[in-house]
Amino acid sequence: MSLLLAVASPALIGEHRARYDRAGRVAGGEAPRAGGRVIDLVGSREQDAREQIAREVERALDDGPAVAVATVTSGGGAALAAGAKLLVRGDGSTLGRLDGGPAEAAVRAAALAQLTTTPRVTVETVWVGAGGAVVDRRSQASASDATVMVELFESPARLVIVGGGHIGLALARIGELLGFEITVLDDREEFANRERFPMAERVLAGEIDAAMDELAIDSSSYIVMVSRGHRQDELALRHALGRGAAFVGMIGSPRRTHTVLQHLLDEGLDRAALEAVHTPVGLDIGAETPEEIALSILAEVLMVRRGGSGAPMQVRRPPLNT
Repeated sequence: MSLLLAVASPALIGEHRARYDRAGRVAGGEAPRAGGRVIDLVGSREQDAREQIAREVERALDDGPAVAVATVTSGGGAALAAGAKLLVRGDGSTLGRLDGGPAEAAVRAAALAQLTTTPRVTVETVWVGAGGAVVDRRSQASASDATVMVELFESPARLVIVGGGHIGLALARIGELLGFEITVLDDREEFANRERFPMAERVLAGEIDAAMDELAIDSSSYIVMVSRGHRQDELALRHALGRGAAFVGMIGSPRRTHTVLQHLLDEGLDRAALEAVHTPVGLDIGAETPEEIALSILAEVLMVRRGGSGAPMQVRRPPLNT
């Protein structure tokens, strides 16, 4: 026995959310599709569990904790029922049931890995043997495979911008186009208000440390510090480290950013966390204007989020024949 697991793209979340109603039923009577795969959270003999799963999915999409839902799409020769579902939370707890044995434990482990992986994996296929051993090649699977689809549900990626100046405004505008949920912080009300940032989900004007502490930061959070001075950036950085953000970046010259990091290290902050900060933030594209600088920063954010290399696509092109 082995299990095929596929993890779907978080980009599909908006479509899923729009087409599921609060009761967990599919709006319009048609199951949404993702790459030819049907996603169905209802319609089984375990209706109560299915509706609980649907409610947890909805909470995940509404800024709640991310969840992964595993669905057996084909039982094959395994002792799994087609249509069986298992929801896995970030703490490892579950809702629903597959078979309660090694196969379920393997599915749970694979789903849990997707909840903690950065960058998010769009689609991953693994196979789990009868004893729960995992392989990652179809050629190593048997003909009696049960097929399990694991879908990741989480809130949209959040771009937290510390500093509402020219670069912060450009980041918000471009970030919205890229699908980020925008949060802006600044200690000056004239640079942190709804009129200046109508695209933002949240705009916080006040002390940077208090504003940072007010935010719920997790693996879907991408924090960029572009305030007017190193004191504000250092304060924001101090309150961003160690909170599980997917990305923490800070603008500034190499010398200035080194000074900030060294100061925090001398104060006893974790070296590994400080060395993981993307600073000076941004890819080197020769940016000069606020919009160009924002573009370079978001290019690095996307590179980290999607697992890119930052190299020109040209290097992948085969050479011309001589």
